[in-house]
Amino acid sequence: MTDAAELELPRGIALAWGVAANPQRGPKREMSVERIVEAAVEIADAEGLGAVSMAAVAARLGFTPMSLYRYVTAKDDLILLMQEEATGLPSEESLAAGDWRTRLMALYREQVDRYMRHPWVLEIPITGSPATPNSAAWMDAGLAALADTPLSHEDRLAVLLLVTGAARWTGMVLAGYQRVEREGALPDADITAREDALYRTLITADAYPHLRAAIDAGVFLDERDPFAFGLERGLDGVAAYMDAVATGEGVPRAAWVTQDDADIADDKKYREAQKAVRVAEKALRDARKVQRQVAREARERRGRQRADS
Repeated sequence: MTDAAELELPRGIALAWGVAANPQRGPKREMSVERIVEAAVEIADAEGLGAVSMAAVAARLGFTPMSLYRYVTAKDDLILLMQEEATGLPSEESLAAGDWRTRLMALYREQVDRYMRHPWVLEIPITGSPATPNSAAWMDAGLAALADTPLSHEDRLAVLLLVTGAARWTGMVLAGYQRVEREGALPDADITAREDALYRTLITADAYPHLRAAIDAGVFLDERDPFAFGLERGLDGVAAYMDAVATGEGVPRAAWVTQDDADIADDKKYREAQKAVRVAEKALRDARKVQRQVAREARERRGRQRADS
């Protein structure tokens, strides 16, 4: 594993964290990384991500493309910084929204709102978790919401991925409708009515009986939010899992009783053995947590020793 003290940050990441070296000479003071990113975001908001180029940004700022390269050396770095700008920070309201579930739902709605304001962010390919300050702040906010729950750190991150994944999927669908509405000058209600009429024309009970029944029930005209409903039911499962962990049951029985053991699952001694396994697994998780902490402290000491030598 590479020592953190020896890790060379990519230029875009370094710029996002404010630790990259700035040009010694360059155009007028109006030029800066922040201004370049702001102009690029303005172009993407108005015309889409495809309209963003170093030449287009330079023209918007009144400089030459070569002037920009003194500040942002690659378009990929610019896209990363644009994503960071569009992501922003979670609001104070969402950070203090209430219990873990209320806070996660607040973060979910805020993320969807960011996608709706900057839908071009959804066009950026996912190549990993962006290690930038604002992205880290959203992750920290989600993990903070789960800090007082009985979930392990691994479980908390998995729940966070559930929420962020739901937000992204919701943003993709709603941004698509938003684009159709904008390009076709049709209000959302008319788009929905047109979809319903199209399905009623094409879908027959003989060929697609269950889908036709749903259409006849008016599912495509229902004004309730199916995306939030899906996430809420996912969080129902998380809450049930938390209860199982908090009561000492560990994971629900279906997750740890094998098919071969199903016929003895109610045996008292077998249950005691399973409980002993769960206690041992918890002790192992705790020991690994201590190990990671000690390793971090050792790396920090080694880094300080190298810096002093």
